Amino acid sequence: MASIFTKIINGEIPCHKLDENESYFSFLDINPIRPGHALVIPKVEVDYMFDLDDELLAGLHVFAKRIAAAIKEVVPCKRIGTTVLGLEVPHAHLHLVPIDEIHGINFSLSQPASHEELASLAEKIRDKLKD
Repeated sequence: MASIFTKIINGEIPCHKLDENESYFSFLDINPIRPGHALVIPKVEVDYMFDLDDELLAGLHVFAKRIAAAIKEVVPCKRIGTTVLGLEVPHAHLHLVPIDEIHGINFSLSQPASHEELASLAEKIRDKLKD
């Protein structure tokens, strides 16, 4: 059975997409820790991040670097923090979270965001990715 992320990639479930290429896909988290919280995933469905082959794993981080830079231009923050938990969805994924302090990545702070908020933010981030 396909993971929820595979269904998002295939367009079966809507998302607020930021960018994609032949190997990777990025979209905003619908329950962000704070605005700008995004996910970056490989298009191939592999459960555990460290089971990705070396090239795909390295490429995921290179792809995420571009997304993180665009988020940082749109969302005021000191840095874009990253985390890999990998327990909630059986599809390797990297969280990109705007942070201002060391404890800025705290999933207990996650709150549902409105479609309008996510759509507006995704558009601003996509505009930065065009630059």
